[in-house]
Amino acid sequence: MTDTTGTWMYAVTDGTLVGHETEGASGVAGEQVRTVQEGGLTAVVGTVPLDDFGEAALARNLEDLDWLERVARAHDSVVAGLARHVSVVPLRLATVCLDDERVRALLTEHREQFASALALVTGRTEWGVKAFADRKALTAAAAEAHAEGAGSGRGTAYLLRRRAQLAAQESIERDAAERAADIHDRLLRVSAAGRRSAPTDPALSGSQEWMLLNGTYLVEDDRADEFYSEVEELGSLNPGIRLETSGPWPPYSFAGAERISP
Repeated sequence: MTDTTGTWMYAVTDGTLVGHETEGASGVAGEQVRTVQEGGLTAVVGTVPLDDFGEAALARNLEDLDWLERVARAHDSVVAGLARHVSVVPLRLATVCLDDERVRALLTEHREQFASALALVTGRTEWGVKAFADRKALTAAAAEAHAEGAGSGRGTAYLLRRRAQLAAQESIERDAAERAADIHDRLLRVSAAGRRSAPTDPALSGSQEWMLLNGTYLVEDDRADEFYSEVEELGSLNPGIRLETSGPWPPYSFAGAERISP
């Protein structure tokens, strides 16, 4: 490294890399990806110019959405390519060290954290599941359930139906939240771990659909088909709710790398 370059970190593995996993891979600055080893761990890194990736430059460039998208895609391409061969702990975007010695220091300082993360993600992959609701369909389904439970001796069919509709409108938010919680709980049963995040801002997603669930799940690779089947079954059991699955992804949500700072 020089005073004009730094070391961008992509991911950490357990040291089993033999070379071909990173051969030909280029990083966020178009650089050849390489490795730095310390204490039985291997960091996959790249040399980047500080004019573009130093602290001040990053503060400016991260506000440029086109630049951010391009760099994020390049970063993920390296991590995803690596994850096809070995278990990885992905590092958060823009983890830049001054030099390789600082990378080695990080591997030493966080050895236990990296080891625990690697033990968690080995043989597992991240999947995303989002649940979107059709408010009208949910209201109709709730109204039908209310009407069925009201019995037939409490007035005319019209009044029963009208009362059910009003009750459904009042309870739709609670019913939707309960359905989302049930979907999440069911998916946790076929996952090693899972978490719920806040719904994606419509301005970012480009969708005006009502998002009930924004979940990520760490799934055993040999249970991926079972997980996907569970998602399909949950979709069929919940009329008015559309489930959207994405993945497999490197385990960004479960590596704990957001707590590691250069």
